[in-house]
Amino acid sequence: MTITRRHTLAAGLALGAAGLGRQAAAADKVTVLLDWFLNPDHAALVIAKTQGFFEKQNLDVSLTVPADPSAPPKLVAAGKGDYAVSYQPQLHMFVAPERASEALPLVRIGVLVPQPLNALVSLANGPIKTIADLKGKKVGYSVAGFEDAILAAMLETAGLTLKDVTLINVNFALTTALKSRQIDAVIGAFRNFELNDLEIEKLKGAAFPVEDFGVPVYDELILVARRDGLDIDRTRRLLAALREATAWLRANPAAAWDAFAAYGGKEVANELNRRAWQDTLPLLASDPASLDRTRYARFAAFLKARGLIKRDVPLESYVQEIK
Repeated sequence: MTITRRHTLAAGLALGAAGLGRQAAAADKVTVLLDWFLNPDHAALVIAKTQGFFEKQNLDVSLTVPADPSAPPKLVAAGKGDYAVSYQPQLHMFVAPERASEALPLVRIGVLVPQPLNALVSLANGPIKTIADLKGKKVGYSVAGFEDAILAAMLETAGLTLKDVTLINVNFALTTALKSRQIDAVIGAFRNFELNDLEIEKLKGAAFPVEDFGVPVYDELILVARRDGLDIDRTRRLLAALREATAWLRANPAAAWDAFAAYGGKEVANELNRRAWQDTLPLLASDPASLDRTRYARFAAFLKARGLIKRDVPLESYVQEIK
């Protein structure tokens, strides 16, 4: 068969069209900045990536562990990342600083853990059996400001104030401080981690969930994005992948753990994370797109009453429900 220039041109056009088709179908590249080192709180994100749920939504997602845990929301606000894992209390303070000019242009677009993980933790065989027992005792903390406010609210349920306790900064070494008996209790402990960390050391902890002692319920882990130019379609697909991933990992917890451990490697596949995995799965959001606006309004009022935010900010400016 004679190959004419017309045949060659037609073949070239066909190949070019096919190439354009492949290019148009290329997955959207997305960067999610984590809040901390990789751990079971990120289960839905890791499973969505390893089991193809992001790919199914035509997303090529990179999960980035931050060098500075405080940086991700600020980086996303500056356009240096698409989404960040953050915390509801942190979001309120980012969008409502005393000077409006210092507010970060962030919006909450989803949730990973729709309840507090924060708790006051003591040793079960120690002197703290009730909140009232904290009078005259030493309480360790890591983050000044928010943890002070949380502790103050808890103490008030027993007729106490911060003046009734001695606060000691233990610099995130919460369980170490408890084990050494330097302090009587810690505030800011995550109930799915610190209790397991104590058990590994053959110690039993007692947890006082913050929401049971004067603190309004809030979302612990959320997803935030830059408010300006938010890609609604891409965000909807991201949340759909996380919803499917959560359903899958709950139906297949052992296989999900294996996938998570393989993805994270030796630093992640340890005994603490294995135990925390079991405690974390029931706490994950079944629908990452869900939003309780009343919860956000109530917690903003709590933070303002405690002096942690100075201004009222319209709820619609920093939370968005994407269905």
